Amino acid sequence: MSTRFRTIDFESYIPYYIQLIDVLKEKISKGDWKPGDRIPSEPELCQTYGVSRTVVRQALGEIERDGMIIRRKGKGTFVAEPKIMESLVQKLTGFYQDMVDRGYTPITKVLTHEVQPASPKIANYLGLAPGTPVFCIERLRFVEDVPIVLVTTYIPYQLCPRLGEFDLSNLSLYSILEKEFGLMISRGRRTIEAVAANKREAQLLRVEESDPLLLLNSVSYLEDGTPLEFYHAVHRGDRSRFEVELLRIQNTPGRPIILEPPSVELPRSY
Repeated sequence: MSTRFRTIDFESYIPYYIQLIDVLKEKISKGDWKPGDRIPSEPELCQTYGVSRTVVRQALGEIERDGMIIRRKGKGTFVAEPKIMESLVQKLTGFYQDMVDRGYTPITKVLTHEVQPASPKIANYLGLAPGTPVFCIERLRFVEDVPIVLVTTYIPYQLCPRLGEFDLSNLSLYSILEKEFGLMISRGRRTIEAVAANKREAQLLRVEESDPLLLLNSVSYLEDGTPLEFYHAVHRGDRSRFEVELLRIQNTPGRPIILEPPSVELPRSY
C-alpha cells in the first residue's frame, strides 16, 4: 500500500497521526500550501480528516520538528520558508562561496568596519594585550534578499593595517587577506549553540525578539599558530540548517585511538 494519503484510511494498520503527517507533508511538497501560508486550524483539520485533536497535535508536532511549519502564538500555524543548507562546520570555503556553490546569490551589507581597542574577551581569543588595535567588521549577509546571518569579525590591525581600504560589501574577506596580505588561514576551532534573538538582532534579521538563532563562535589561526581572526555569527534558526559529515575511525591493531576534544576544527568562516 502506498504511504502517501489524500485522506485517512481508517482500516489501515498505520497509525492515524502518521497518515496525517503524510497527507499534510504532501500538500506542502506539492505546493497546495506555499511558504508563508497559514494552514487550517486544529479544529478545521479534525473536521476535514475525521480524527481527534490529539492526532492532529501529534502530527503537527512532528512536522514542526522537521522544520516544515512554524507555530506562532495567537496567530496560527504557517508553512515555513525552506531552510538554507550550510556546510560551514566542515568545509574550508566561506559563506559566500558556500552559497554560490549551492546556486544562491549572496549579498553583504557592511554595518561596521573600523579600528577599535580589543576588549579583554577579544584580546584573549586573539592572543593580544587588552586595548591592542583590532579591526571590527560587522556584516549582515543576505541570500536572495533575505537576511540570514549577522557576523562580527575581529582581526589584529598589525597583521593587515590596510584592510580598512577595502569595500567588503562586494569582496571576499578571505580573498583579500590571502592575496593582499599573504595571510593564509591554516586551521580553526568553532562552537555552535542555540541562543535567543535580542532586540537588535531581531530587527536586522527580520525575526521576532527571542526567536531562536544559531550562534557560531570561531577562532582561526595561521600556519604558525598565530590567531588571525575571532568571529561570532548569529544565523536565523528558521532559515538555516548545518550539515556535518561524520567519519568512523577504524582502530588499527597495535595503534591507540586518539580522541580529540569535543570541538570542530574549521579553517574557514566568512
